[in-house]
Amino acid sequence: MTSSLSSDPVPTNPVPTNPVPIALSIASSDSGGGAGIQADLKAMSACGVFGTTVIVALTAQNTVGVTAIHECPPEFIRAQLAALFADLRPQAIKSGMLFSATVIHTVADFLDEFAASQPGHPLPFVLDPVMVASSGARLLAEDAVAALVERLFPLATVITPNLMEAQALTGLATEDRIVLTEALVRLGARAALVTGGHGLEPVEHLFHDGRHLDLPVIRHDVAATHGAGCTHSAALAACLARGDSLEHAARRAVLVAGAAVKHGLAGLGAGDGPVDALNLRTLSPPDPPILA
Repeated sequence: MTSSLSSDPVPTNPVPTNPVPIALSIASSDSGGGAGIQADLKAMSACGVFGTTVIVALTAQNTVGVTAIHECPPEFIRAQLAALFADLRPQAIKSGMLFSATVIHTVADFLDEFAASQPGHPLPFVLDPVMVASSGARLLAEDAVAALVERLFPLATVITPNLMEAQALTGLATEDRIVLTEALVRLGARAALVTGGHGLEPVEHLFHDGRHLDLPVIRHDVAATHGAGCTHSAALAACLARGDSLEHAARRAVLVAGAAVKHGLAGLGAGDGPVDALNLRTLSPPDPPILA
């Protein structure tokens, strides 16, 4: 059964009391399991938050690269959003790889309608402007960048580009994160956080409410950074879902993403290995019961 845009109105039911916070990832699937939706769910679980997903595209992907992308129809994207907001309404949202202008407009239309139905109660929204995969594959169509800035920047609580994405979005070649974050806010974002340990100085930088904050990053010599950006933004959204302030959530996200890289699974696949937010090497299944 398919669903149309007109048949999926924005739910206006009250937010239920949940046993654990809920965070929503609006992003794409990584068949290799290292980034995208898969990384987001692991990071949210590591933060003690129940993760839900709206998948906007599927990628045929492994540690070496992306070989194909299949975009979901707008009607199905909206149907996923409507289903979740009707029953598993999130306390925070993150978006990752959105791929096209069509997807961006579909997501923005729904979030605009939800915001209009809940005046005075903004939903924390972390916008990770995923543009290029660590393997080099382009994950945001060139004609979608303007839609991302115009439609989603104003809705976001914070945007979380890495250094290269911040430079691409602003058109500035500088590594000065103060300059970059201020330029991103001028583009319409309420707050900007340049993430990761890229560039000469291993530091993240948050600019919000006119205040600049440096967040030092520990660089780990591990060939396993695939999914680090997704993990960071998902952890940030999870912490906001738990009720953290933006500054506190940003500090926690640095630690979660850093630990995921530290425990990264180098050698899993022929390319850059995936980060590991759950530290799988330390986990083992419980012993089965002894049957009489």
